[in-house]
Amino acid sequence: MRQNRVKKVMAEGKLAVGTYVALADPQIVEIIGLAGYDAAFIDMEHTAFDLPLVGEMIRAADQVGVTSLVRVPGNDANLILRLLDLGAEGIIIPHIDGIEGAKQAVDAVRYPPLGHRGAAGGTRAARYGSVPWEEHIRQSNQEVLLSVMAEDAKGIDDIGRIAALDGIDLVAIGPTDFSEYMGIRDPSDPRLKAKLKELADQVKQAGNAKLAVTMNHASMPLTAQELLELGVGYSHVAPPPTSILLAAMRQSVQNIHQATGRT
Repeated sequence: MRQNRVKKVMAEGKLAVGTYVALADPQIVEIIGLAGYDAAFIDMEHTAFDLPLVGEMIRAADQVGVTSLVRVPGNDANLILRLLDLGAEGIIIPHIDGIEGAKQAVDAVRYPPLGHRGAAGGTRAARYGSVPWEEHIRQSNQEVLLSVMAEDAKGIDDIGRIAALDGIDLVAIGPTDFSEYMGIRDPSDPRLKAKLKELADQVKQAGNAKLAVTMNHASMPLTAQELLELGVGYSHVAPPPTSILLAAMRQSVQNIHQATGRT
């Protein structure tokens, strides 16, 4: 298994960045890599992406040297195992159910002695058996990135304990769900950043996992510099390609209408 690009950047004390795949086409993953991002965020929670398509996206990520980060719909060890065997370099689990949910996530993602990931030597992740088994276990436990999302009361209340748990690389805050948890829909409300700073301090104090927070998100707009000040290690960069494409196409049509006198 190759070195995980996101983990490498974070180990150097820098901010790793990825962006949303959003469109059901592996070519978008290649474009993300060619654009210079560290990761392609493949979302199975809020899309209709199926396993064969995600498998092709993972291959595309390998081709352009970016980390494939797959967000699963829930803390499902069976689905997580299949994605890891396909060669996914990172797993993101939403709405983690406190410290117990985080322990279940580690069990699903890590081989023994860290966890209880199921073993199969002929998978794509194991290079179809061409890698010695002990080396595959060592590489997988070292290079696969595990991110859990603290979005609800249990996850947020346990965030310090989760961040300290061996096997967790990132504790992520989803801006939209975090705003709903806070009961605040005004992105300029200072209480959002104040609470986020409090949580960031707890993650730092744990001294193990890094914090992950989205950049430029409409629900809680944060700049790269603000993320660095919070100690964030990884960030999805908004807006997604779908929004960028829509805005560009809309502007093009408006320019044509203006030039031709259409109202």
